[in-house]
Amino acid sequence: MLSTGYPNVAPVNMAPTRKRIVSSEKTTNQSVKKAKIDLSSTVERILESKKHANDVFDVLEVLQSEKEKDVISAVEACSTLFCSLLERKDLFMGKLPEEEEALSGGYSAEEKFRIFMRHRYKNSVEILLDHLSHELHTIKESALCCLIKFATAEGQHPLENLDWSEHYSFPRELIQAVVDNLLSKTADNSLLISRFQEFLEMDDLRYYVMSSIRENVGRVMEQNKGAVMPIYQNNVFTLMSSISVPNEESELSNFMVKQDAKQKDWKAAKLNEHKRTFERMWLGFLKYKLPSSMYKRILVILHDSILPHMSKPTLMIDFLTAAYDVGGAISLLALNGLFVLIHQHNLDYPDFYKKLYNLLEPSVFHVKYRARFFHLANIFLSSSHLPVYLVAAFAKRLARLALTAPPTALLIVLPFIYNLIRRHPSSRVLIHKPDAENDAVEDPYLMEEKDPAQCRALDSSLWEIKTLQRHYHPDVAKAAMLINTPLSDQEDDISEVLETTAHELMEKDLKQSQIKSVPLEFETATHLLKGGGDVLGQHFCLV
Repeated sequence: MLSTGYPNVAPVNMAPTRKRIVSSEKTTNQSVKKAKIDLSSTVERILESKKHANDVFDVLEVLQSEKEKDVISAVEACSTLFCSLLERKDLFMGKLPEEEEALSGGYSAEEKFRIFMRHRYKNSVEILLDHLSHELHTIKESALCCLIKFATAEGQHPLENLDWSEHYSFPRELIQAVVDNLLSKTADNSLLISRFQEFLEMDDLRYYVMSSIRENVGRVMEQNKGAVMPIYQNNVFTLMSSISVPNEESELSNFMVKQDAKQKDWKAAKLNEHKRTFERMWLGFLKYKLPSSMYKRILVILHDSILPHMSKPTLMIDFLTAAYDVGGAISLLALNGLFVLIHQHNLDYPDFYKKLYNLLEPSVFHVKYRARFFHLANIFLSSSHLPVYLVAAFAKRLARLALTAPPTALLIVLPFIYNLIRRHPSSRVLIHKPDAENDAVEDPYLMEEKDPAQCRALDSSLWEIKTLQRHYHPDVAKAAMLINTPLSDQEDDISEVLETTAHELMEKDLKQSQIKSVPLEFETATHLLKGGGDVLGQHFCLV
């Protein structure tokens, strides 16, 4: 099942020469019942004397029980037993021989014991990895915590001969196996991954988890030929989105495995290596096709939680360009990432304003990312060096869309348009067109034109704002009336109205209402048409 050194083998049937291995269901039940009596005593006996080594099978059998309490007790017993054996160096170190080879080979009794216990340790790891897919969350969590304890113990007391390579004494294979099981293809592991996040506070563990995610994604997605895998990709995103890289080298101080003399040469102790691995992890994930809903989740956190931690943020341009071309809410969200690349990393993005112009559609007023879009659009259009035709195109398009926009959106759009005119005095020609006010002429503005340079906005006027002066909402009508007066040089602060909701507007209107009494009809009408005779009686028979 796993290619990380922990293959999927039958845990309790590894040593056919051992008489302690059970062969029938009846014997198994009796053995499990006996082992459940006091697993802690069983562990103590094994640790006290090697002659009780076969009692480890009792612990492994209970570990595979169907009862929750028994499994959790067995997990605790395994944790105590094998962590102690690792500390005492009572597990075989180096390339593990087969048990049959150990029995027939020239090994001493001490070495045979260590080989036997190393195989039992391997069995327990396999069972615990399998428990990460258990139907009960308590068992999943218990198994996960035990595996992390094993990893910590392996790091301090390695089971392989160290050559001081780039990975040093870190139990990389065990962590890879844990990550492979967390990233299930069939089960949503969000809850278990949230528990695993606590361990990612350890810098070296986080480094190797990022590397393991990258390897897993590449292997799984290639096997599936890059097809969308919603459950699997959701597990990957949940785990990746919980990872953040420190900002300073000095913050790399919390390690699961202390490397003593070689610490400063270890890749996991270098911030640049963390950033490079973080970057490769995300790029390796984003190069495959994603579920449409996941684009939004990624873009929401991209500018704040991903780009700042990458060594070369500009490598995200392909993903952001593809997302920006999708349209709708996904394009709106892609603006955040593009904003960071353009303003902080001097990205030259061709036709950016043309694409931004085409994002202005009626739906922009109704998406939940409306506030974020107008905030960014306000920043992008703040430069005084923009050509007047471009500013006029944005102002005119917004004015035309305002005719069908809800009041909450209009309270953003109108100050937005006024700010554009304030920044670019040449665009005031959109206001001062007396002929357009009195004559019923066709508007030359081309709403369907995709290119702001060809839409003829400068030949038109903002008659739409004049129309909004008769809007049913008093706040909108009042805001639209400002165009009749000379605009001040001070820009309006639109941040105060970006998050305004319809509910808030209604509450505001109710609080401002000073009407104390409402006249009501209190005399009951006795005739449908008073003074018109019995009209109903002439045509209907009333019972």
